[in-house]
Amino acid sequence: MSGWTNEQKHVVAASFLGWSLDAFDFFLLVFVLKDIAAEFHTDISNVTLAILLTLAMRPVGAFVFGRAADRFGRRPALMVDILLYSVLEFASGFAPNLTVLIVLRALYGIAMGGEWGVGASLTMETIPPHARGFVSGLLQSGYPAGYFMASIVYGVLFPYIGWRGMFMVGVIPALLVLYIRRTVPESPSWSKQAAVERGGTLAVLKSHWRLAIYAVVLMTALNFFSHGTQDIYPTFLQEQHKLTPHVVSIIAVIYNIGAICGGILFGSLSERFGRRRCIIIAALLSLPAIPLWAFASNPVVLAVGAFLIQFTVQGAWGIVPVHLNELSPDTARGTFPGFVYQLGNLLASVNATLQAGLAKHFGGDYGLALAIVAGTVAIIIAALTAAGTEAKGVVFTQAEPTTARGPQITTA
Repeated sequence: MSGWTNEQKHVVAASFLGWSLDAFDFFLLVFVLKDIAAEFHTDISNVTLAILLTLAMRPVGAFVFGRAADRFGRRPALMVDILLYSVLEFASGFAPNLTVLIVLRALYGIAMGGEWGVGASLTMETIPPHARGFVSGLLQSGYPAGYFMASIVYGVLFPYIGWRGMFMVGVIPALLVLYIRRTVPESPSWSKQAAVERGGTLAVLKSHWRLAIYAVVLMTALNFFSHGTQDIYPTFLQEQHKLTPHVVSIIAVIYNIGAICGGILFGSLSERFGRRRCIIIAALLSLPAIPLWAFASNPVVLAVGAFLIQFTVQGAWGIVPVHLNELSPDTARGTFPGFVYQLGNLLASVNATLQAGLAKHFGGDYGLALAIVAGTVAIIIAALTAAGTEAKGVVFTQAEPTTARGPQITTA
């Protein structure tokens, strides 16, 4: 980061931490599905509705906070969003029954949906253009970093604080708001005057509807790829392999290290070899790792397979922040990337319930359910990406009135 200003470094740090702590709060739930089901006397598949609704509500947050970011600035929208998801996470620990918990997780989904798009646009508009690939991978690695932190909390604290205490720990991200308020500047590509002049974001999105549809379909496949390899995996280790919380935590730490490494590596490589090419390679490289990840019987082999799967899955995802921001129209960058990403989440939100249902259909074989989803979507992602476009290196200009055009997209 030589030659960077202190402000640019603070923006990257704040956006990375915002997404990491958001993911931390989300993934605390996946470790305790079994325990919540036991306390509320219900099936695990019923508890997965909390995951489904969290993911399903994220487009609402992406649109609301994205429009706020386009209208009032990236920085204030990001602060409000982080404070909201922290408070809702804390409140989840006091849920008296499953219905209340599901409602709280749905509201949490709104806040979670707003963070990624606002943080990504603030970061990509602030950093030097030549650093976009690396920073994209770094920013997206915040997601497995949050999972990594959640796995440590589960392994170390769960025996003492239970599932309710884990949610209460999730209030910690609220402290990040103080850091943002003190050190993070507004995006140089956002202007209050231009935001007022150009009117609503909907008009901009409507004029780029073909691009939006393509991006939503691609994000649907990518969200099935990530959530299909993450959300039910701890349950697979607990239920099918009868592993202890300590062992599950260790395996989760290992595969999240792989995810962080993959995201940063492929994000950086995309600066040299192109966004689409690197997404395709990462998706296809996941296929040989599926047997180790889903069908091995030894915990060590499972850990190796999980490392390789998450290395490739998050390798593909490491390119997503920069890819979507480069494709986005200048005048809707606060809304477009996050909104299409979270609409993909909405369409993929059925994943946890789907996989739990498949496992039940196959006599409790979670491994087969995991493999079917991961293998199918890896091929779909490669095909969709190959058929798409990219705008690598496009210049992010100062926001203009509604006459401003989106980026010129090349197919090279």
